[in-house]
Amino acid sequence: MSLFTYHLVKISFFKALKMLLFPPKPRTVPGLVHAEVMTVMTLGAPVFSPARLLLRQVAVFAQWTDDASVDQFLAENKLGQELATGWHTRLQFVRQWGRISGFNIPEPEGNPDIPEGPVVAVTIARMKLPEIPRFIRWGRPTEQLVRDHPGTTLSLASIRFPRTVSTFSIWKSQQEMTDMVRGHSAVPRPNRHLNAMRERDRKDFHFEFTTLRFRPLTESGEWKRHRQFIPGL
Repeated sequence: MSLFTYHLVKISFFKALKMLLFPPKPRTVPGLVHAEVMTVMTLGAPVFSPARLLLRQVAVFAQWTDDASVDQFLAENKLGQELATGWHTRLQFVRQWGRISGFNIPEPEGNPDIPEGPVVAVTIARMKLPEIPRFIRWGRPTEQLVRDHPGTTLSLASIRFPRTVSTFSIWKSQQEMTDMVRGHSAVPRPNRHLNAMRERDRKDFHFEFTTLRFRPLTESGEWKRHRQFIPGL
């Protein structure tokens, strides 16, 4: 079995910095396959604004061997105890596009589609540093599309300097997510994501990139005074 988790927590600046500098490692955390610790960003915010980089807000995306390892980490590990004060969801892998190092992405089991119920999407990219200005130019309109889309219940971006950027979004349904990707949503300028993907195909922004789709299994805790982001759980 392979289980993924996504964690969000707001802590002090120094605790956040320590978490970024000393992320959890498989050799010291039983059952951990890989984890990415990142600083939260507001999707679509101006590049030079306080909302763009939220230094006290930390996102952790992790892969585990089983549920019990997650429980043990949150209860007994000091870093895990900090994360337990925030919000997290546990995720079942469904489908992958692209590739990314560090994680051990399993083969899909059965039908990869989720015809009913909510869907979680995670993207992770390792940037080509000279391409960052171009990436921002094409990426910000896409971020705004996802941020304002009526089909999402929670969406954000995150970064780990100097190269790793990521997005996380919870969708009410697979259909609403795929309509956004294909430019079919009934929103202003629906082709923003599609145009950015065409530009990436023309000249890639990244040297590694993946989009991962998940079925949410559980959610726990609170983020920005809100609970129950995932419909139906």
